[in-house]
Amino acid sequence: MTWDELDAHLNGVLGTVSAYVGRVGATPTWTRHADATHYAASTMKAAVLVALHRAAEAGALDLDAPVPVRNEFDSALPGAPRFSCARHYDNDEAVWERVGAQATLRWLARRMIVRSSNLATNLVIGHVGLPAVARVWDLAGARHSVTGRGIEDFAAREAGVTNLVTAADLAALLGALAAGAETRGPLASPAGCAAMLDVLFAQEHREDLAAGLPEGTRIAHKNGWVRGVRHGAGVVFPNDAPPYAVVVCTTTDIADGGPSGEEDDDACRLIARVSAAAWAARHDLA
Repeated sequence: MTWDELDAHLNGVLGTVSAYVGRVGATPTWTRHADATHYAASTMKAAVLVALHRAAEAGALDLDAPVPVRNEFDSALPGAPRFSCARHYDNDEAVWERVGAQATLRWLARRMIVRSSNLATNLVIGHVGLPAVARVWDLAGARHSVTGRGIEDFAAREAGVTNLVTAADLAALLGALAAGAETRGPLASPAGCAAMLDVLFAQEHREDLAAGLPEGTRIAHKNGWVRGVRHGAGVVFPNDAPPYAVVVCTTTDIADGGPSGEEDDDACRLIARVSAAAWAARHDLA
């Protein structure tokens, strides 16, 4: 399938489908509405991961020091009451089983990515702060992405404080991590970037981008979903070609917003189709 044919197919999807495909550190080969903003869903957790590792490298915190696991957080809206996460809305019972006890920030950050735990995300944000996450987007060269609040901060949401991403910005963030693992870049040391990639490689929700790749292909990725939204953002590391970024953001009725792994989610299939097209073109990417 050519890029023009893929564009024609996506033109038939109601809503907004954004995409970015290109080698790490190079001009993209194919984009589609790459600067259109979408509600971030859980893709913003990749920026939170980077903020945590940057704080650790700066000596501001210890990734392996135990911290309390509590379900109560400060709202991003000044003067609003503290808020909590809903257990039924999360994807990781392992974190909830630690409530009232302790866990290390390293463990929480991993659960935030590989199981997309909302509770773990808010705990990590509580230790690094939202300004540190904003700084990560700036350093990555993102132009439109915003992490304005934690997960389930409904008072802030109702006041218009939101989390936004674009396909281009997610590609810039993950591409900077991949490049930074080889040569020091703006986000973290090579060792720090490699450690974060290892977490992203361990992603357990593999029904969108990863589903479009041959079994066993290495992909460092983060996805996100709520009703009407499904995103996949990653860097693929083929054995026979240089690494490339592939990002698909969808705001469309075909995204059912249900639990990850549902085989009948049309948005997952759409993202997998784009991922498969990028894989087929991996030797010809710019």
